[in-house]
Amino acid sequence: MAETRDLLIEIGTEELPPRALKSLSEAFGAGLMDGLTQAELKPGKITLYAAPRRLAALIEGVAEKQDDQVIERRGPALQAAFDEEGVPTKAAEGFAASCGVEVSDLDKLETDKGAWLAYKLAQPGKATGELVPEIVEKALAGLPIPKRMRWGAGEAEFVRPVHWVVLLFGDQVIDATILGVPAGRETRGHRFHHPEPLSIAEPKSYAPMLQTEGHVMPDFAARREAIYGQVQEAAHRLGGTAVIDEDLLDEVTALVEWPSAVSGSFEDTFLEVPQEALISTMQDNQKYFAVVDRQGALMPHFITISNIESRDPDKVREGNERVIRPRFADAAFFWSQDRKKPLGDYAEQLKTIVFQKQLGTVWEKSQRVAKLAGFIAQIIGADKGEAMRAAELAKCDLVTSMVYEFPELQGIMGRYYAHHAGESEAVANALDEQYMPRHAGDDLPAGDIGQALSLADKLDTLLGIFAIGQKPTGTKDPFALRRAALGVLRIIIEKGRDLDLRVLLDKAADGLADKVDAKAAANETFDYILERLKAYYTDRGIAPDVIDAVMAQRPTRPLDFDQRVRAVESFRKLPEAASLAAANKRIQNILRKFEGTPAEKIDKGLLQEPAEAELADRVADLAEAVAPDFASGDYEAGLTRLAALRESVDRFFDEVMVMAEDEALRNNRIALLNSLGNLFLRAADLSRLQG
Repeated sequence: MAETRDLLIEIGTEELPPRALKSLSEAFGAGLMDGLTQAELKPGKITLYAAPRRLAALIEGVAEKQDDQVIERRGPALQAAFDEEGVPTKAAEGFAASCGVEVSDLDKLETDKGAWLAYKLAQPGKATGELVPEIVEKALAGLPIPKRMRWGAGEAEFVRPVHWVVLLFGDQVIDATILGVPAGRETRGHRFHHPEPLSIAEPKSYAPMLQTEGHVMPDFAARREAIYGQVQEAAHRLGGTAVIDEDLLDEVTALVEWPSAVSGSFEDTFLEVPQEALISTMQDNQKYFAVVDRQGALMPHFITISNIESRDPDKVREGNERVIRPRFADAAFFWSQDRKKPLGDYAEQLKTIVFQKQLGTVWEKSQRVAKLAGFIAQIIGADKGEAMRAAELAKCDLVTSMVYEFPELQGIMGRYYAHHAGESEAVANALDEQYMPRHAGDDLPAGDIGQALSLADKLDTLLGIFAIGQKPTGTKDPFALRRAALGVLRIIIEKGRDLDLRVLLDKAADGLADKVDAKAAANETFDYILERLKAYYTDRGIAPDVIDAVMAQRPTRPLDFDQRVRAVESFRKLPEAASLAAANKRIQNILRKFEGTPAEKIDKGLLQEPAEAELADRVADLAEAVAPDFASGDYEAGLTRLAALRESVDRFFDEVMVMAEDEALRNNRIALLNSLGNLFLRAADLSRLQG
């Protein structure tokens, strides 16, 4: 076994794009491990380091060289390689020449299938130091960088200029030039606290040296955890709790090498502005963390993370307080200006904003959604008028100054402006809830009006985009249709709304009739939404075959689909499940091969065998017994009743020849199996269950 050493690779750069740092680090590590593995260098554990000015990886236990290999080439069969007198033939001589040796230097390879001439060449493995530079270059070339840049007079291209490279294998520097920079053992510390080079003795001293001497926390996760702790501690000292957005935390972690929390304050008068606007200002523009009290109300404080330990923290605090005031003043101005007219008065401006060229303006979409929302509201027992009013106002905040500046506040500001204009609580809340769920795991609309509006808006978008032929492809989903489809399903299922998707899509198509032939796209849109159910249930731990068993029946009501899935999931745990699933497979195979249409009624006079007569009676009795269960959607009760058929079904297949020579008997038995299969199909296609 080859000896091993640790390998350290560091690419030192100018400040890397903060939002890309984490993904760049992960991709760099994956590329290195792929390269080392393909080179058969048997890499061990990898530890990634990512900071604003560096991407690095420590790979433990890398082989010092590749294993030696014996390359074997098979030549002609022995009987073709030599004549009767044992003299080499032209085939043998030609093979030897191609290997660069004499025939006498060749070996004989004997196997169960015969004997051949063969050439064996011992090829020594390459040293790791020879292989690493190319592996690193390939890993860097494979990083997800949309646009690379050049610097200086060189030809190298990277996301940011590269200033130093460390390639250390054990205590030895690997001689190489990466991205135009000669590799060495010197890294750099903090830009201000320790700008001087730091010489690394061996790979495992890299992180401790940077931490203790260089004022750099190179580990992204450790730095993130430190920032989280500092922010929470600072908020606690202020008597509140920090609002820590995960994306903001990642971004701040990518902006600093040596985090130091600094708290600041602002005037109470700014708290008259909706706190969501102030928090957005702090997070988006300044990368500050807001502080709230126990009731969740914004406090006049913030926390920022500095990249230095200042000798004068008060000066740093004052600077941060000074830059936030103009931002808050802008938000206060937008809040004041936007309320000078009722929210509904902004609707006229929606006529100038195109939603999609073929589907019309945002105003036209609002009118379509209003009709659909009213229709849905009637079905779920909500106020039709309020649902239509909410839809008419739903997009009005898009043309306000506040939402123009902070697009993420759409809906939220609509709620505030609707309250100010005197709209009902249900209508105002619906304007916020229309966008729910905004992401996976997000809250759903709580109110009836919000649910109706959210469903109508999403269904109009889904059907309209499918109708113009712009359905999602691969990773491209510009209209977020995947999220919309999943949102529709979550609202219907998790809020217990017994709605028929086909009915809703047909109604949505009526609203789009003057724009596109949406009726033709309804089937495809329905199939797309149904496909999202696979992901929905897979994420919840439901087995794929259970999902397929229900999907085969293509229920059009998601709530009904959910009830079937839960019933089949429970059924498969019964001791009778495996046998009945196998029987259903057998039934489906028999019916598939049957030419013609099975009879609807079973002729009792043709039931000659006791087993078939017994099964026919059991099927008739249970068909009557389970009818109320299936009609009410209690599929679990229905399938539990049908599980009692196992013994009769097993006996039937053991004792009865289905494909009898007598055509009348054969057709009657097929009719019996068809009736049996249809009983189970009222819930799901159990033939799709595995094992």
